[in-house]
Amino acid sequence: MHRNIMKVLPGLLLCFVVMMLGIYGAELIGVMMKQMNVIAPESNTPISGIFVAIIIGMIVRNVFGLKEMFTFGMNFSVKRLLRFGIILLGLRLSLVEAVKLGALGIPLIIACIASGFFLTIYLTKKLQQSTRLGMLIATGTGICGVTAIMATAPVLKAKDNEISYAVANITIFGLTGMVLYPLLANFLFGDDPIKTGMFLGTAIHDTAQVTGAALIHAQMFQMDDVIDVATVTKLTRNLFIIVMIPLVSFLYFKGEGTNKGEKVPKWYTFIPLFVIGFLCLSLIRTIGDATLDSTGAAFGMLNTSLWEMIYTKGSNFGTTYLLGMAMAGVGLSTDFRMLKGIGWKPFYIGLTAALTVGFVSALLISLFGGFVQM
Repeated sequence: MHRNIMKVLPGLLLCFVVMMLGIYGAELIGVMMKQMNVIAPESNTPISGIFVAIIIGMIVRNVFGLKEMFTFGMNFSVKRLLRFGIILLGLRLSLVEAVKLGALGIPLIIACIASGFFLTIYLTKKLQQSTRLGMLIATGTGICGVTAIMATAPVLKAKDNEISYAVANITIFGLTGMVLYPLLANFLFGDDPIKTGMFLGTAIHDTAQVTGAALIHAQMFQMDDVIDVATVTKLTRNLFIIVMIPLVSFLYFKGEGTNKGEKVPKWYTFIPLFVIGFLCLSLIRTIGDATLDSTGAAFGMLNTSLWEMIYTKGSNFGTTYLLGMAMAGVGLSTDFRMLKGIGWKPFYIGLTAALTVGFVSALLISLFGGFVQM
């Protein structure tokens, strides 16, 4: 036991250091963006600390190199900490939020998710790219950016270079949407906060980027309600990760297994244990929120501030530290030479998927957004 801990410890410590550098690096970039008036002064940094940690890890690996002593801890971060981080992410998402969108808001979200997902898969096959990479980009585009990629990667047994490429893809197009879509939303939907918020919540990839775009819009056009609508829409969209991971597993195995002459396993084998854990914590969050609204105390015993502290601290620990260390491990495991064989085609796929999701979102919200009430 002691021997195993000593083998894992050096790599874990390295992942922790890279993760912390990523967090502070992202904050520094956010400060610089505020000073340049790219984002609102009161907004958080739209740059993911996880993304910065991946970049730092890749630089460390390829510029300085790594000794064998770090390998065990890096693998532990990527394989174990990742799963625990995703489980804790469930505390962030409540089904109560989805109810606020009503009967029509959720189908609009599903249509946006489906359009980006299936178009990406189609283009991946058409351009003869890696199926795993295509599905990572598809899930990241359709659901919740970097988080969806991290949740899907272990199910598909994706390679480190595929994960890094998909994260870079999603980050670039998500940031572009964060800057441009507030202006486009104002042009398309004027002073309608519900249509604007739903558009930003469905057309932009990552949760931090959606929040940033909503704050930019609110500052530019004095529509604070957009922030609430965009946040609810994005959190509802994030909940579909529960459905998408088993679906992606089935589609991937069916395609790969058929080519190898294998039979497709039973449906329940496509639901990883960490997804079940994620769902359980999401249900706990939902029940806690519901009992808080009805009785004034979550589960009849936790007041508002205590309950908020529990789920906030828990989800933040999972998303910031556990997932951060996991993705630092991905960066540290990625050799630039592995990326050379991928080429530019996946970026074209990601660009097309991002534009398609934005177009479908704008079209459907223009047609049906007026019926959504919050």
